[in-house]
Amino acid sequence: MPALSDVIAQLDALWPPERAEEWDAVGTVCGEPGAEVRRVLFAVDPVQEVVDEAVRLGADLLVTHHPLYLRGTTTVAAATFKGRVVHTLIKNDIALHVAHTNADRADPGVSDALAGALDLRITGPLVPDPTDPAGRRGLGRICELDEPLTLRALADRAAARLPATAQGIRVAGDPDRTVTRVAVCGGSGDSLFAQVRAAGVDAYVTADLRHHPASEARQHSPLGLVDAAHWATEWPWIEQAAAQLDEISDRHGWNLRTHISRTATDPWTAHAASSSPSSTPGAPN
Repeated sequence: MPALSDVIAQLDALWPPERAEEWDAVGTVCGEPGAEVRRVLFAVDPVQEVVDEAVRLGADLLVTHHPLYLRGTTTVAAATFKGRVVHTLIKNDIALHVAHTNADRADPGVSDALAGALDLRITGPLVPDPTDPAGRRGLGRICELDEPLTLRALADRAAARLPATAQGIRVAGDPDRTVTRVAVCGGSGDSLFAQVRAAGVDAYVTADLRHHPASEARQHSPLGLVDAAHWATEWPWIEQAAAQLDEISDRHGWNLRTHISRTATDPWTAHAASSSPSSTPGAPN
């Protein structure tokens, strides 16, 4: 069995921590470097439900995309929910490792997994990493469809291929518009609208689109927007990441057992459709 330090060295080779954004908090949160690792659980969020799943599974290592302490802390008291996560992990000898924006920029990274889930053919990064001479790393991906779809059909594909959430899939634009080129960005993507417009794509699939950036993007061009839940757009990455560690384990003869958390950690739990005509501004009472 490999030591935790051996596994972390391989994970850091996949997602080098120095490629994370300056504001990010990536790397190992807790864990004994010399401890043996037999089972690894991959998840999007390091929340209590996922940590409890790791305990039931008998995992030695939990790998998540989102950081536990993104903005730092002054306490790990068990009276706080994040402190309780840390206490549960340490009591059960489970290490926690985070790959966030360093996994976003990787090749393959979070947006590659999203594109793969939607059967999109990747042509390059949306925001290339200037340190990558091969031109494959960076934020987001520019993709092509093998056969044109309408915007409505692309949204239906996203609804069918991504994990179900209370939000579902929101669409902005003409639903009958033909789409052949698509930009994707797993997670929050409305800071990249300038690059999306420059790429000349027909649609943009991402998450967490806010009113003003989306409205301004629609005024600039007939770009179609497909807005999924943040958790849902990043979940395909954990399947990809587990497969990458499986390949490393096979190559080194580690015989690791990797597992994928299917615990839904999207924070939204219900959706009420606006169906009453009287709720529309200007509608007769």
